[in-house]
Amino acid sequence: MARDGAVYVCQSCGAVQSKWAGQCPACSAWNTLVEEVQSRPPGALAPSKASRARGVSFQGLEDEVPAPPRISTGVDEFDRVCGGGVVPGSAILLGGDPGVGKSTLLLQVAANAARRGVKCAYISGEEAVEQVRGRAQRMGLADAPVRLAAETSLRDILDSLKREKFDLVVIDSIQTMWSDAHEAAPGSVTQVRAAAGELVRLAKKQSVAMILVGHVTKDGAIAGPRVVEHMVDAVLTFEGERGYPFRILRGTKNRFGATDEIGVFEMGDAGLGEVRNPSALFLDTSGERAAGAAVFAGIEGSRPVLVEFQALVAPSAYGTPRRAVVGWDSGRLAMVLAVLEARCGLALGDRDVYLNVAGGLRVTEPAADLAAAAALASSALDEALPQDCVVFGEIGLSGDIRSVSRMDSRMKEAAKLGFKHVLGPQGLDGGGGMKVTGATRLADAIRRIGECQWE
Repeated sequence: MARDGAVYVCQSCGAVQSKWAGQCPACSAWNTLVEEVQSRPPGALAPSKASRARGVSFQGLEDEVPAPPRISTGVDEFDRVCGGGVVPGSAILLGGDPGVGKSTLLLQVAANAARRGVKCAYISGEEAVEQVRGRAQRMGLADAPVRLAAETSLRDILDSLKREKFDLVVIDSIQTMWSDAHEAAPGSVTQVRAAAGELVRLAKKQSVAMILVGHVTKDGAIAGPRVVEHMVDAVLTFEGERGYPFRILRGTKNRFGATDEIGVFEMGDAGLGEVRNPSALFLDTSGERAAGAAVFAGIEGSRPVLVEFQALVAPSAYGTPRRAVVGWDSGRLAMVLAVLEARCGLALGDRDVYLNVAGGLRVTEPAADLAAAAALASSALDEALPQDCVVFGEIGLSGDIRSVSRMDSRMKEAAKLGFKHVLGPQGLDGGGGMKVTGATRLADAIRRIGECQWE
């Protein structure tokens, strides 16, 4: 029998139930309901006489609001993803796989900001102060005036932050924070929600930029209730593939900037180094380009990025051909294969198809359709594309090649890296000395690849 005032909270989605069940009715997860004692119903607020007397002050949409000030951390790639810097009074949630470098990145952010005169605090609930200090020494940041603390008690942290004013505070991590106002264990949905709410409230009240580190589940989502992501102003994810030195910082939510920006870092012995030109990192310019490779001129946020698509079309050794894709959408690959077979006459239905985005980058924009199709056709026909050729364009189900956004920026980035030829939609302007091969239909582009017609 449940205790008085006890409810059952799903540790996966945060739904609250009045009785225990083996499966959560909200998210269908099994064995995730945990008993927790709450003093008042979830979401209920204590009555306040002052709030009833004060009421709500309404304003019009025409009122002018100045742009929020920014704190420049000195880490340009981090500031880019945040929208030009960290806004005072904002709360940022940073998630990522274990060992990807979240603590390293935020220690660099805090240290570089402190060197610029920003008063920073780094509070770790997972490591001792000696461990954080040792990492700073290895990274050459020991001289930065960052205030360190190792604490998990939410009450003690809030009292300390109220006594001493900081401009930027890092909490590593929110899952380790524990509030004595709740009986739940640290890391539970109730504790994470309560700790995040108190820290965000403090950030808004004292105009402190608060950065919270969040653990992720095995599916890659930030652990804890989704309400935490709604509380904060920005949600950033730090990604990295095993075996590759680079890391990518993406914004999935940002109230003060765009969400399509990325920051690229390279992990080294002295920490994370900023990559000013990601195209040079993802491209291999040594040697001739082999059949089945095509360089795609893409856009990530506000910057153009060149990346190589690699394809292999091989005879199938089994009855069912295999389709394997890394770094691109498998559904998009199936569509491109269907268009190649139905509109271009390439028989790929009985052959194994492998597609890989070199360097571990994940491409999501539709402009990569033509690059993937060119790589597949190059492998199937055993004809290599020119070494100095870039490809971009969206493919329709009818086999037509459509224009994409910011084509001039893509071509300028390609010309800067020494590329001289473009295969893309019809109507491209060959500025900057670039030779343009435009095509309105995919069949025409495939014919040019097979016959090596590039003039």
